Amino acid sequence: MDRRFKITLAIFAGIALVLLWSDHKNHLLGALPWLILLACPLLHKFMHGGHGSNHHGRQADEGDK
Repeated sequence: MDRRFKITLAIFAGIALVLLWSDHKNHLLGALPWLILLACPLLHKFMHGGHGSNHHGRQADEGDK
C-alpha cells in the first residue's frame, strides 16, 4: 500500500473514533461493567488453559515411580 493511503486511512479512522466516542460515550461507559464481567470467563480460559489440561500432576507422579 502507498504511504499516503495509510496516512489518509489513519486520519479517517481517528476522526471516526472521535465521532463514535462523542456520540456513544454514555452507551459504552454504561456497558463497561457488563463487558468486564463477560471478560472474566474468557480470561479464565486463556490464562489457565481450562481445567484438566495441565499435566503437572502427572509428570510429578511419574517421576516418583
